[in-house]
Amino acid sequence: MDELGRFRRALVAWAAGGSGAGEAAAVARESAGRGVRMVVLVEGSSDQVALEALARRCGRDLGAEGVVVVPLGGATNIGRFLDVCGPPGLGLPLAGLCDIGEERHFRRHLERVGLGAGRTHAELETLGFHVCVADLEDELIRAAGAEGVQHVIEAQGEMRPFRTFQGQPAQRERPVEHQLRRFMGTHSGRKALYAQALVTHLPLKRVPRPLERLLAHV
Repeated sequence: MDELGRFRRALVAWAAGGSGAGEAAAVARESAGRGVRMVVLVEGSSDQVALEALARRCGRDLGAEGVVVVPLGGATNIGRFLDVCGPPGLGLPLAGLCDIGEERHFRRHLERVGLGAGRTHAELETLGFHVCVADLEDELIRAAGAEGVQHVIEAQGEMRPFRTFQGQPAQRERPVEHQLRRFMGTHSGRKALYAQALVTHLPLKRVPRPLERLLAHV
């Protein structure tokens, strides 16, 4: 495993607590001293994949730059990760991405660890934390348009499963944008698959603002 991957794995284990937390903390501290410049805290793996895909499109290698993107496994875990990699722990520069429905968790814990209240979106962005409305999938669907997303689904060989999904009684009367968003969450790994595919498909000028601004910050 590369050094930044080792750091990410140790950070997750440290934040989880338990009997191995002490050893994980030691590994994270050691690895952090070997080129970690910034930690980007995102809600899930699809956010990580999207940011890294956008960076590649822009000719950047986040790993080589010492930028480690860490999925939280859910926004409610933000406090644990701020404790271990923020001022109470490693004291590393931080940035992040969250859904608007989870923004309150980020605000509360950023203030708790002394990084600022971030009462408005602009203040949060100044701290390096950006908010998706309603979530990353919604941002990407609006950016690509329903027709564009369906082209991506077809390119992935999943148009037949999508049409079957549309035919389900619970979905038939819903707007296609809602169907697309729900479809992306039906199988494990599908959100990450389409996060990467849509970021790759979109013209750079149409990349969702939270994602674009986050990359610019790091």
